[in-house]
Amino acid sequence: MSSHGDPVPMTSRKAGALKGVAEVPGDKSISHRALILGALAVGETRITGLLEGQDVLDTARAMRAFGAEVEQYGPGEWSVHGVGVGGFAEPDQVIDCGNSGTGVRLIMGAMATSPITATFTGDASLNGRPMARVTDPLALFGTEAVGRAGGRLPMTIVGAVEPVPVRYHVPVPSAQVKSAVLLAGLNAPGQTVVIEAEATRDHTERMLAGFGAEIVTEVTDEGRVITLTGQPELRPQTIAVPRDPSSAAFPVCAALICEGSDVLVPGIGLNPTRAGLYETLREMGADLTYENMREEGGEPVADLRARFSPAMRGIEVPPERAASMIDEYPILSVVAAFAEGETVMRGVKELRVKESDRIDAMAKGLRANGVTVADGPDWWTVTGMGPGGVPGGGFCASHLDHRIAMSFLCLGMATKTPVRVDDGGPIATSFPVFEELMTGLGARIERSNR
Repeated sequence: MSSHGDPVPMTSRKAGALKGVAEVPGDKSISHRALILGALAVGETRITGLLEGQDVLDTARAMRAFGAEVEQYGPGEWSVHGVGVGGFAEPDQVIDCGNSGTGVRLIMGAMATSPITATFTGDASLNGRPMARVTDPLALFGTEAVGRAGGRLPMTIVGAVEPVPVRYHVPVPSAQVKSAVLLAGLNAPGQTVVIEAEATRDHTERMLAGFGAEIVTEVTDEGRVITLTGQPELRPQTIAVPRDPSSAAFPVCAALICEGSDVLVPGIGLNPTRAGLYETLREMGADLTYENMREEGGEPVADLRARFSPAMRGIEVPPERAASMIDEYPILSVVAAFAEGETVMRGVKELRVKESDRIDAMAKGLRANGVTVADGPDWWTVTGMGPGGVPGGGFCASHLDHRIAMSFLCLGMATKTPVRVDDGGPIATSFPVFEELMTGLGARIERSNR
């Protein structure tokens, strides 16, 4: 069952050439942060290009519950009248974050150092995901958390009455954990310091600086050290959200594996902490070019052109690149199935605790379609079958995971026989126009009765 209704079974058939311009939605990570920081600023923040997927809409609803005025005034155009740092009101109702791990963890951080209490829940997938990785560092501020066994939702967060600043070493690369701690540090006196051994996406740091927070990042022997001075007055901003590189991955990768394809994906954010997939694809021999490179809203942006790439070869993806492409490994494994040789992915244990166990879900689905896959606790390998070489014909479980569903639908665009997905409903959480966009390029995706 999808996160917000009955299952939506889908079938994807061999598409032939994909051609055209793929206007993918706004960046999900930046959309979440724009709403939250807008709610913590004093005055009106205006946002254009906001992703209107269910995950982000759930965050918008949560910000209203904490007292901010959040209104839509056009497609992708939103206004947030913030309440200021420390100004969140106590919600009257349980905060339902749907399928969004990013949303719930960032919102927990944002309210953790205010003297209020809030209870969080989500769909079946989110309620099965561990929250201790966030609630443990938040406890250092003086926050309390009470949830189900294993640190799972539903969970009540009791904000710190007299928060103290913290110095926290992030144990595993996680932009969600880093961001939750920084957002909590906004309402703590003094300086909160976050240290990460490997750099993760830095949208929070960039946006905090844009809103007027005093934040400094240094690279030291300890790693990347981020120092935030607490209790600023955040200034409202005008934010243009770039298009989401994680969503762009699907039309880009589908074009690489479908014979004769030539697809342009304009205006994609290419923050270096997010662009690992595209670097990896080019190393594999993908015909992928950056056009019209520029900067918008403090983020590097370019138009991506992807063409059918029959000469791709498997590579060993550097483990240190994992943080910059963690959400893109599922679709990378699809591309790897059509390359020559073996693609090895290591240092990816984070995939075990995403919306689903993404390593297990992709391994089983690829095997069901005739691809050889080996996997371990924090690694997996895909043995490529060359262009057009994947038999297909498999039935794949999405496990309430939007990226798993989209990856298998892209697989079916290049396999010899159709690929079926049990539930495409969760796709709406991050990429509500996926089906329409891909069919507009020439894909053959059908909703089926089983």
